[in-house]
Amino acid sequence: MKKVIAAIVLISLLTVAIVQAMEKKNEPQNNEQTTTPTANGLKIGAKAPDFELKTLTGETVKLSSLKGKKVMLNFWATWCPPCKAEMPEMEKFYQSAGKDIVILAVNIDPQNDVKGFADKNGITFPILLDEKDHVNQVYQILSIPTTYFIDSNGTIQNKFTGGMNLDMMKKYTSELK
Repeated sequence: MKKVIAAIVLISLLTVAIVQAMEKKNEPQNNEQTTTPTANGLKIGAKAPDFELKTLTGETVKLSSLKGKKVMLNFWATWCPPCKAEMPEMEKFYQSAGKDIVILAVNIDPQNDVKGFADKNGITFPILLDEKDHVNQVYQILSIPTTYFIDSNGTIQNKFTGGMNLDMMKKYTSELK
């Protein structure tokens, strides 16, 4: 039964990726610097595309309002094993990061019990809900977890695909200006 569910999830993810790729191919690229893709997503050195999403508590967060701060922008889902594994590490990082680093965890499956997941795992950093799957598409997320590291000027300085540990989070954010 687990193999059948895993196969269904995999097929669903592949279908979504193919549909997104086809949609992107048909869309004109208006702002080359902001949305320049590479084979694996947005380019390092590009301006991070702005977005506005609501948190679990209903507050609105706009990326551009965080200019002057370093941002760790993580894309994840409640059903994703590597995402689940890195959440306690992200919480530890959040508790020790200080005020100049902001963690934004963009959830791509808001139809699930994201608040229950956050409560169960003791997560206190901001979780944003991508209810219309817009930010996920703009950032060209093909696998999760994926984390973008954005400097205080709003420029993407690094990207990591896969689960991260505390040391990796510290390393990548320490390299931000």
